[in-house]
Amino acid sequence: MIKNDKTKGIIYIIISAFFFALMGLFVKLSGDLPTIQKSFFRNAVAMIFAFVLITKNKEWALPKGKNVSYLLIRAIAGTGGILCNFYALSNMNLADASMLNKLSPFFAVIFSLFLLKEKANFKQIFAVTLAFIGALFVMKPTFSFEGIPAFMGFIGGMAAGLAYACVRKLTQNGFKGNLIIFYFSAFSCVTTLPWLIIDFTPMSASQWLYLILAGLSASGGQFFITRAYSKAPAKEISVYDYSQIIFTTLLSLVVFGDLPDAFSFVGYGIIILAAVFNAWNSLKKKA
Repeated sequence: MIKNDKTKGIIYIIISAFFFALMGLFVKLSGDLPTIQKSFFRNAVAMIFAFVLITKNKEWALPKGKNVSYLLIRAIAGTGGILCNFYALSNMNLADASMLNKLSPFFAVIFSLFLLKEKANFKQIFAVTLAFIGALFVMKPTFSFEGIPAFMGFIGGMAAGLAYACVRKLTQNGFKGNLIIFYFSAFSCVTTLPWLIIDFTPMSASQWLYLILAGLSASGGQFFITRAYSKAPAKEISVYDYSQIIFTTLLSLVVFGDLPDAFSFVGYGIIILAAVFNAWNSLKKKA
């Protein structure tokens, strides 16, 4: 049985990365649908999933005090992050959009410095930066960014980082992870519902299936990333979120037959090196 909270946090964030990679795959397979529509169904499934878990575990509670503010920021940032990410994926090169979204762990560290007063040393910042460089090798962005899609992708990565920092603060304050997921998903569904009604596009049976699977995958990702940031500071575990790139590449190989090139393997090595360096540095501090 794993007793170390940091080790649990690392395992949880890697599992969440796998689920989010699955979510991206299913969103991609759902085809040409409005961004709002994809976002709504993704969050609707997550809301139902969280509702069942909360009811089963009898965890119902209303946020109080400063938790209200952190929960609202998490909901707004999370909703904005999803919409921006889906918009970028639909309107620009997939590698470029993914690279911008992978700014979220970096921003999670930055926002944690201000929101949680968690101090990061040079080695921790270096590990996150190194992992980001590895991500660039894997995704090979062309940097041919034009206008709004690139800006939205950048904002999406920043918003996701802010959301994860708020998750850490809420769980530190004793607010249950399933409640965070439920309130965030419910907020997202309510705020996007009017646009969904106005611009609803009929879907085939396969599109319904893919969006439901995307929602279930997102639920798994949210559940485990919430657990991860409740166990350890973002500065110590956010680097492991880059494992999503490896999962995404493997899924692309299996589903679409895309074979990684030499640059991708260089990226894998850099990402693994960053993770090992970060883990070694943390263990050395405790020794």
